[in-house]
Amino acid sequence: MLKPFGPFNEEQMLEFARRLGGYLPTAVTLYLLGDLGAGKTTFSRGLIQSFGHVGAVKSPTFTLLEPYSLPSRQVFHFDLYRLSDPEELEFIGVRDYFDGTSTCLIEWPSCGEGMIPPADLEITLLRSSADSRLVELKANTSLAAGWLAQL
Repeated sequence: MLKPFGPFNEEQMLEFARRLGGYLPTAVTLYLLGDLGAGKTTFSRGLIQSFGHVGAVKSPTFTLLEPYSLPSRQVFHFDLYRLSDPEELEFIGVRDYFDGTSTCLIEWPSCGEGMIPPADLEITLLRSSADSRLVELKANTSLAAGWLAQL
């Protein structure tokens, strides 16, 4: 099931991400897709804030991973853009993060192909103009289809 939303300016996209976060269970894998500058980290900020995080949400472009220990859940925000080989994920113990209890947001998931689990929900961000974005949500599980039906 594919469902489009928007166009959104930055504040509207943050609000939409916060709204989506209210439907997501603790254990979920999300892929964030889109070109450089499409707003993946901005969208992640809204999601992570919806889970109770207060403060900055930075892009893990250079660190590969930013963990967030929140009262309601453990969130792992990955940015795999700089990986030269998916096998590099073994060095950070990638399997430990996908233990069935955590929320995992993965930017550039194609760079980790074969080393990360499939997404419950794919979130694609597309530029519709210089200051607005379209959001496409693709449910890959029946649970995710239920979340989309509620939005």
